[in-house]
Amino acid sequence: MEIRFWGTRGSISKPGLSTLRYGGNTSCIEVRSADGTLVMLDCGTGAHGLGRQLVTSATPPQFGHILITHTHWDHIQGFPFFAPLHVSSSEWDVYGPHGAGRSVRDTLAGQMQYTYFPITLDDLGATVRYHELVEGVFEIGGIRVTTQYLNHPALTLGYRLEADGVTVVYATDHEPHSRRLAMAEQIEHESVPGEDARHAEFLADADLVIHDAQYTAEEYPSKAGWGHSTVEYVVDTAIAADVGRLALFHHDPLRDDDAVDRLVALAESRVVKAGASVGVFAAAEGRTVELRRPPLARAAATGDAGNALNTPIDAVRDNCVLVAVGDPQIAAVLTDAARAEALKPHTASEGDTRAIVRAARPSLVMVDRNLPGLDPLALCRATQDDSGEYGNDVGIVIVSTREDTEAQRREREAGASDWLLAPFSVIYARARMRASLLRTACRWVRARQPADEDRRICALKELHILDTEPEERFDRHTRIAAALFGVPIALVSLVDTDRQWFKSRHGLSATETPRDAAFCAHAILGSEVLHVPDALADDRFADNPLVTGEPHVRFYAGIPLVLSNGSTVGTLCLIDHRVRHLSPAELRLLVDLGKLVQRELEASPGEDPDTRRPHSLYKAG
Repeated sequence: MEIRFWGTRGSISKPGLSTLRYGGNTSCIEVRSADGTLVMLDCGTGAHGLGRQLVTSATPPQFGHILITHTHWDHIQGFPFFAPLHVSSSEWDVYGPHGAGRSVRDTLAGQMQYTYFPITLDDLGATVRYHELVEGVFEIGGIRVTTQYLNHPALTLGYRLEADGVTVVYATDHEPHSRRLAMAEQIEHESVPGEDARHAEFLADADLVIHDAQYTAEEYPSKAGWGHSTVEYVVDTAIAADVGRLALFHHDPLRDDDAVDRLVALAESRVVKAGASVGVFAAAEGRTVELRRPPLARAAATGDAGNALNTPIDAVRDNCVLVAVGDPQIAAVLTDAARAEALKPHTASEGDTRAIVRAARPSLVMVDRNLPGLDPLALCRATQDDSGEYGNDVGIVIVSTREDTEAQRREREAGASDWLLAPFSVIYARARMRASLLRTACRWVRARQPADEDRRICALKELHILDTEPEERFDRHTRIAAALFGVPIALVSLVDTDRQWFKSRHGLSATETPRDAAFCAHAILGSEVLHVPDALADDRFADNPLVTGEPHVRFYAGIPLVLSNGSTVGTLCLIDHRVRHLSPAELRLLVDLGKLVQRELEASPGEDPDTRRPHSLYKAG
């Protein structure tokens, strides 16, 4: 991939003699993959220069994609001045976070109304398509894009782009969840605490991270709650996430070129102090970074892999939010935030919270960690209970006035989904409420780990079968399974630490998929056939990327493959693109076929299965 910076400044453009080296235009980055796919990251004032270059080039692009992190002015003001949008032969897809009431298109149109601009959105000559995004994964050409909410006083998405064996993460306008970390408390390698761990996972193993680093730890106390990172936090997180290179971005408008130089020196000294090898530089207008696949390409981080384009447009509107906070001022802020988001707030100030949750069935609970008469851990566990007593998909946000990493760990294990550290503003609370609700609105569930995960993985590794060449002794089983059941796809799937890998695949070209999206990761939790007649009607899988995208799974049936030591290492599974129901006799037949595959797994790799006694179902070979 090739990355070029066209705008690197934050908050407001700042052209002039003091910003010549790093630039004064606001956020805009050009990304091109090896297959020619063109992606713009944000559309600040830097978009003007990029647009002029595109329309005057020898072969102006006919197609392009614009990924907008959020709709604050410094990220969209270049949109009306982006010349390719005025070319009738061009087609552009514009992506941005699903907002409250207003779409991405509506917001962009707002800054082009008569009062502000002489040309309306409808006057643009190009064909422009608009897409609303939530957290998840989608594809642009040959680029896999993963989205994740950032911590900002507006609903903001970070973008992780993976193509050609390399990874770029664009995470601008993000504030540390922990104020201690923002204040330069050193992060131990691989031990980022609390909610910041999720952000570190989003950056993990990236070849290049472009990250908001607007402030320093010294400046942060007067900027807390404004939604931006300190350079110390960014460097520490990049080290913990094993990032290759780090571009400091979103330069403060008050910081001239010499001040940016000092910021880079501060970052480099912190890398040296940690004994790390992250390459740090400041993003500068006109600078191009070319990333090539290394000889041993890094593995792509998977993360939660719901479909980012499957936006639940009305999923969060008119939902009920329970505010169970003892401090009246904090409760008032949260109640105002809920109303501003068109949500219905209920309030509780004592330990009757569980009764209210049971009666009102809220979609989100904002609960004070120290609310009298209430155990927040018990509430979290109760809402995760399969009995449905408290409703389904209830998000629990813990509200507190002080940081407590150990309490967060216990709350996360019990089922809490987010944390809010007071004091905070109404607009900040609005963004966090919407992010929490949109996460739970999507109908897709990541499988939990089996209780014997370590032993199971060890048993799988001891088979010495992962990443081996195809073998007829397995392929014959998937061929026969596909023919017996009349399905287009049959697989022998082995569930590894972070992927499912196919030892045999009939009707599918992919050799593996992320474990987070794997149906088989659910199947190995039991001993019986996992039978999913219609994935679109199943809340565990309806928004799964393997359902909404390739290979478009509609029907699934998988029998767990259990070794003689009791470890479940994978499945023999059937997949179809239409709704199917297996009869009891067919389910028994699938179990029998699974036992044959289990025998093959524990046979010596060089053993000829044709010399063994054939199974009664069919003759070997």
